[in-house]
Order: sequence, then structure tokens, then C-alpha cells
Amino acid sequence: MQAASFGAHASGHQHRSIEDARRRLDRLARLLDSAIRVPGTEFRFGADALLNVIPGVGTVAAKAMSGYLIWEARRLGVPPAKLARMVGHVGIDLVISAVPIVGWFGDAFYRANLKNMAMLREHLDQHERVLDLQPERVHATS
Repeated sequence: MQAASFGAHASGHQHRSIEDARRRLDRLARLLDSAIRVPGTEFRFGADALLNVIPGVGTVAAKAMSGYLIWEARRLGVPPAKLARMVGHVGIDLVISAVPIVGWFGDAFYRANLKNMAMLREHLDQHERVLDLQPERVHATS
């Protein structure tokens, strides 16, 4: 699948699909890393920490969802160097998750998906500004 093009002639439909992807992926990152607030505190954790309580299968499911976020970032044109950093975040999360019991708590504090979403957001914002600076195409009619 090809990465999204951010050329000067990006259509309104493409812009909407990028915005839809941004919202969808932001929801996924929040679900995985910060969906649940501990009552009476500001501490939050997500499905990633909960899934890791299930040995093997839970960790695989959580990291598969993290992988999906990275795959979508690639589709949206994130450069390889940033993708590698995103994979590194998930790798660190995987190592933390691999430690029984301690990893469950560590997972609640290391938020790889929110970090990756921040990188994706930054990338999309930079390219959005480039699009905003491009002049509209003018078609002459006779």
C-alpha cells in the first residue's frame, strides 16, 4: 500500500480521510494507554496494561494493536526514521510487558501508543501546514 500523498492538489476527500485516520488512531492510542482513570486520582491506564495480565495472548493482542497504529502511520507518510522510533517505543513496551507482575505496573506508566500518536500528530500537522501554504489551483475557462 502506498503512503498518502501530501501534494498541493490534495483533494477534500483525502483531507477528510487523513482527519478520520487521525481521530481513529488517537482513540486507539487513548484506549490502549489511558482510557481508565483510577477514582480519586489523576492516574490513568489503558487496555494495554489490562491485556498484559493475560499471559501471552494478551501481550500479543496489545502489541498487534500498537503495530496497527505504526502501520497506519506508514500509510500516512511518516518517514522511516520516525517509524523506527515508533517501533522502538513498542519494543520497550514489549520488554516491560514481558516481566511478570512488575511488567503489568510498568505498562501502566510507559505509554508507547500515546508517544507514537504524538509523533504521528506532529508529522500530520507539519504536512497540513505545507498544504495550507500552497496556492489553490486555478482553472481558466474559455
